[in-house]
Amino acid sequence: MISPIVAVVIISSIGGFLAAILVFAERVISNYGEVKININNGEKKSIVRGGASLLETLVAEKLFIPSACGGRGTCGYCKVKVLEGGGSLLPTEEPFLDKTERTQGYRLSCQVKLRQDISIEIPAELLTIHEYACRCERIKDLTYDIKEFALKLIDPKEIKYIPGQYVQVLAPVYEGNPEEVYRAYSISSDPADNTSIELIIRRVSQGICTTYLFDHLKEGQDLKINGPYGKFYLRDTQAPMIFMAGGSGIAPIKCILHHMKNSGIKRKAVFFFGVNTTKDLFLIDEIGQFEKVLHDFKFIPVVAQPEENSTWHGTTGWVTTAVEEFLKKTPDIDKYECYLCGSPGMIDAGVKIFKNYGIPEDRHYYDKFA
Repeated sequence: MISPIVAVVIISSIGGFLAAILVFAERVISNYGEVKININNGEKKSIVRGGASLLETLVAEKLFIPSACGGRGTCGYCKVKVLEGGGSLLPTEEPFLDKTERTQGYRLSCQVKLRQDISIEIPAELLTIHEYACRCERIKDLTYDIKEFALKLIDPKEIKYIPGQYVQVLAPVYEGNPEEVYRAYSISSDPADNTSIELIIRRVSQGICTTYLFDHLKEGQDLKINGPYGKFYLRDTQAPMIFMAGGSGIAPIKCILHHMKNSGIKRKAVFFFGVNTTKDLFLIDEIGQFEKVLHDFKFIPVVAQPEENSTWHGTTGWVTTAVEEFLKKTPDIDKYECYLCGSPGMIDAGVKIFKNYGIPEDRHYYDKFA
């Protein structure tokens, strides 16, 4: 019988051997040497070490590509056009690329590994995305799992964004997290002040960035963000609007409502805000104030399952059900625009309902953060 000490030695030796193999693979087998990146027909060129993903390599070169999922291949936002050198399309990319995009050479930059020289095209506006040094001025509890973070810009001191857009927050290395990662969060603040931003963030269980923000970041500490990104913003029309959000998805719509107030926009709008229980409600009074200052605005919070002892007397049930009841009673509903932000499941259900009631798909606008 092998003694415990000998067993430990054997296991340790095997572990060390496997670790050596991984190091060898990283340094030799997966070492593709220097790789040239040609961007927008020579507008920008970089020489980098091969082996990493295109997304993380571009970020290291201070070229920031949208990525709501932090490069995990689940959001589909980090699309770039690869002209040559990207290798074959991967199964992980296929669900996010339609037939036209595949024909034109679009890829998910987080899934493309740099193994050879590569030529890509990215939208010109992404070349102007900035990184910002910020100071966390305030952390406010909104619910048991949602916080509001107020960030003061240090360098640059101002940010220009369209209400509804988002930024990416850098979670640095900390105990339990061996590498830097970015995560996307929508701006919730009043855009009248471009020297600071506010973010409304829900804790994700074992989430790398939310663990940093909730458990490590303190008021007065510095952090980095980059942006702005996104095509979720108020369209310049006179169409009536339906806003629908769940949980922290309230953030970009709150920003848009501030913008409507500041700009004197007089469009009919109704906002359905869905949560699971009354303890998930937040900012109800603040959003309700917009009913007093906007031209024709109605705010409808919806609680799916109020607690037994709850004093809630508002709308109950699924937020999508409340929206559908509104659609049934509203004439000329096909004239409306729809703005949605929340979980993929809520958005998919909402889009289906809007289509069923005749609102064209080209008037559905949403942020779907998985």
